[in-house]
Amino acid sequence: MTYSEDTLVQQTTADYLRDKLGWESIYAYDQENYGENSLLGRTNRKQIILTRYLERKLREFNPNHPDQAYQDAIRAITEYSSSQTLFKINREKDKLLRDGVEVSYRNNKGETVKPTLKIFDFDTPTNNHFLAVRELWIEGGFGRQKRADIVGFVNGIPLIFMELKNIWRSLRAAYEENYKDYLDTIPQLFHHNALVIFGNGDDAKLGSLNSPFEHFHEWKRLAESDPGVVDMETLLKGICDKNNLLDIFENFILFDNSSQNTVKIIARNHQYLGVNKAIEAVEDRHNRNGKLGVFWHTQGSGKSYSMTFFTKKIRRKLGGNFTFLVCTDRDDLDTQIYDTFAGCGLANNDQDPCRASSAEHLKQLLGEHKSYVFTLIQKFNQDVDPEQPYNTRNDIIVISDEAHRSQYGRLSLNLRNALPNASFIGFTGTPLFQDDEITRRYFGDYISTYDFQRAVEDNATVPLYFDARGDKLEVSTNDLNERIAAKLEELEIEDADIDKRLERALKGDYKVITAEKRLDAIAQDFVTHYANGWEMGKAMFICIDKITCGRMYQKITHYWQLEIKKLKKQLKTITDQQETIYRERQIAWMEATVAAVIVSHEQGEVEKFRQWGLEDDINFHRNRINNGFELADGKRVSVEKAFKDSAHPFRIAIVCAMWLTGFDVPPLSILYLDKPLKAHTLMQAIARANRVFEGKNNGLIVDYCGILKNLRAALATFAGTADEGRKGDKTVDPTQPQENLLNDLQNAINEVREFLSSQGASLDRILAEKGFALNAAIRDTKEAVNENDETRKRFKILCREVFRKFKASTNISGINEYRKAHDAIKLVDKSLEKDEQVKDISQVLRELYSVVDEAIEVTNINTQDGELYDISKIDFERLKAEFQKSPAPRTTVQNLKQAVEQRLRRMLNQNTSRIDYQKYYEEIVSRYNQEKDRLLIEQTFEELLKFIQDLDEEAQRATRESLSEETLAIFDLLKKPDLQCDEIKRIKGIASNLLQILKQELLQLDLWYEKESTRDRIKGAIYDFLYSDNTGLPVESYEIEEIAEKTNVVFLHVMQVYKTIPSPYYENAA
Repeated sequence: MTYSEDTLVQQTTADYLRDKLGWESIYAYDQENYGENSLLGRTNRKQIILTRYLERKLREFNPNHPDQAYQDAIRAITEYSSSQTLFKINREKDKLLRDGVEVSYRNNKGETVKPTLKIFDFDTPTNNHFLAVRELWIEGGFGRQKRADIVGFVNGIPLIFMELKNIWRSLRAAYEENYKDYLDTIPQLFHHNALVIFGNGDDAKLGSLNSPFEHFHEWKRLAESDPGVVDMETLLKGICDKNNLLDIFENFILFDNSSQNTVKIIARNHQYLGVNKAIEAVEDRHNRNGKLGVFWHTQGSGKSYSMTFFTKKIRRKLGGNFTFLVCTDRDDLDTQIYDTFAGCGLANNDQDPCRASSAEHLKQLLGEHKSYVFTLIQKFNQDVDPEQPYNTRNDIIVISDEAHRSQYGRLSLNLRNALPNASFIGFTGTPLFQDDEITRRYFGDYISTYDFQRAVEDNATVPLYFDARGDKLEVSTNDLNERIAAKLEELEIEDADIDKRLERALKGDYKVITAEKRLDAIAQDFVTHYANGWEMGKAMFICIDKITCGRMYQKITHYWQLEIKKLKKQLKTITDQQETIYRERQIAWMEATVAAVIVSHEQGEVEKFRQWGLEDDINFHRNRINNGFELADGKRVSVEKAFKDSAHPFRIAIVCAMWLTGFDVPPLSILYLDKPLKAHTLMQAIARANRVFEGKNNGLIVDYCGILKNLRAALATFAGTADEGRKGDKTVDPTQPQENLLNDLQNAINEVREFLSSQGASLDRILAEKGFALNAAIRDTKEAVNENDETRKRFKILCREVFRKFKASTNISGINEYRKAHDAIKLVDKSLEKDEQVKDISQVLRELYSVVDEAIEVTNINTQDGELYDISKIDFERLKAEFQKSPAPRTTVQNLKQAVEQRLRRMLNQNTSRIDYQKYYEEIVSRYNQEKDRLLIEQTFEELLKFIQDLDEEAQRATRESLSEETLAIFDLLKKPDLQCDEIKRIKGIASNLLQILKQELLQLDLWYEKESTRDRIKGAIYDFLYSDNTGLPVESYEIEEIAEKTNVVFLHVMQVYKTIPSPYYENAA
């Protein structure tokens, strides 16, 4: 599959779907007609379900029902409530499409029957109809139309949306420029959407409806043994193959509401391949003697979701009688896994108890026929007679998370005696040691592997870097680490009075690692390091025990305040304005930052902390752990949610055991480690920092005790060191020296330098010049960058990479060598950013012309849009001459475009009937982006001036119609062609009265748009008003269907504009 800039990516993709994957392909752009026997059978451009194909398959898969049953099914599939959000509609349709649609009718005997009609044949995917439609016109609200590159229909349902760019364009452009606009303009296309694909003929990414761009992922492999290649052909084979597509749609899509917002999850490539291998092991469980294997997918790669996909597919495809016992050895891990299953709708402990609260309760749950049971291994603390097991069924599957930690001794024996015929699968985020024969004996060998390096390569996690600061401070405890780590693991599994027992067990070693002088040096270093890297993200400090957490909190908060005082003192001596602004922001950030101790509760903790003079502190910490933080609105948020929220000032979590496993915090970027840990636990702990998050370049592990040296030694003994597809070096070391970040930063700077050079500009010129010459260099660089919208966005993306990597490197000693290049790039970016903030068209023109007052007359008119321009008084020849002499014509056009865009956006937000202006403006921009010569730039400038004149005339239309801007918007929605003068006058009155009544109604409702009942109330009020003989639309001119249509468009307008009264869209409206 080869591409070139001369090859249409759309056509090549559609041809591949047809020729290689067996899809039907249709080009609809100028070929589609409308009607029952038309090309696609659509009646108009608003229709997105191809009912011709849908009805055909409904009848084929569900024969012998009356015609009305099929029509009812189609209606249920196509209809939706306009008051619902797009995401909610998508979630409801997802369930309907997968499970089928229930219809009701009376049979020949007069009995009411309610069969469920299936929409897809999941068992034999090739029985379904697969159709790829290119260049499909779709009409959204208010007549706005968009053309989708490729829509993939299965049985007439648009499951796949593809946005395709030329090979030289970035996939982010597909997301930012087109996809987000489609969601707003033609949302009905995504009501039934399963997969969103971006491609440019070379690279390709896959995501879900509400995925941020960072969570769109590649599909590199068709089998785990493949080395992995990023290309569009692999993604098309892996996703659009008929069998794979139906499998993904049926079994590998989840909606999870376990966090603050519900998210739609699509399995990543490694999850899809790994789970299907695990399913094969279940099908072969009898030959495997119940040993399903070990599923090693590195920490942060979605292991909990993989478990969910695994169990969901088994129950759906292998039968619904399976029971899954999910077994862990940590409370926080047990909670995290249960929350994931509950959030995905698979378990609900409140409605159907499934979480074991005791050993007795666990025995009871396992004796029942539950779908899911969640427990700690510690609850198998009662000896089980092999002759009297809890359950002898052979369709119980035990899912052991982090299996290698607890599959030995009495607890494990009790588990296996209780469930003698169960099958066992071990899920782990860390690999097995070569001598770990116990885990192999109980679970078997690996069935799926996904190692550290591959997860980073696939952008499933961010890379981890380390800084051995303990060695630099001479506070590392290298020779003690193994002894302390071993004793810690032993005591934490028992989970009883760890602090005292640890102190007694370690004796002198404990005093060394908790010495006052040592902790003091670490606290000072932590404050200096984190304050200097303040833009990186949130931090977690890991102490040896709870008492040390309390002591470190005191020290950190003390030195934190001293650091703030020092920075404020330095601020007075800074003369550079930009440096002053930066330091002021840093100080404000530090003053707002909150640190908190997060430790589990235990009996007698107040007395224990009193011995260290910390009894008041532990009461304070316990209150915060239990009650969380108070928000500005008086509501409270838990410490867990606050720490996960990147905007919340809880930025420093001081822990010893809690939150080290099963607690995902994407904004967490730095982990400060002063607790010796065994290899498996250590890898779990450092993985807290490897989650993907917007703007996050990497995770950083600051090692105070020197334990990472032990980790690398231990890694040499891991078995199955890398997944099947890796050739050559098979190291699994998850960290690398932080100095390597500087190489990444240099590469990012080089990319900017090369890009500017290709545009005829020079980064070195900016570095060399000063004063006025520097200003000219920045101006010329901006002019080169502003060749078109694509080059400008490309430069901004490259800049972001430099800033991201520089921010990640601020604590590295060699960073100053890169500061000048970083600052030079920042100068250009800031200047472009300043241009983007220009909102006033006249400001752009004033900056262009030295004699602007002689060329332009600005007239202030009392409207919501601010200044209006009397274009008729412009001396066009004078302006053209000025523009032709401009040293930066591209920049001027870009700035004018942006100012026009902002004004047009304001006007469209106020009145969506102005959509034709948007279309005309897009035509101007499209022509400008296609060419590069000076003549076209001048032509575009003139077109923009003429367009501004048109906008001025439109902005004054409300005054000419003797209406307010708000009433004009309602009037434009209600009117129709060919009305008489008296009817137009009457509709103006209707618009005014309707607006007044709606405002009165909305003032009485709090957050009316969030509740279905109040949305329906408002929509009903609009319909009743428009239908009424006394207040409504003229009966002689409007049919009932038209009233319903007008009700819908007015309601959508109200939903957008009047979420609050007065509306922010009409700032000066009465």
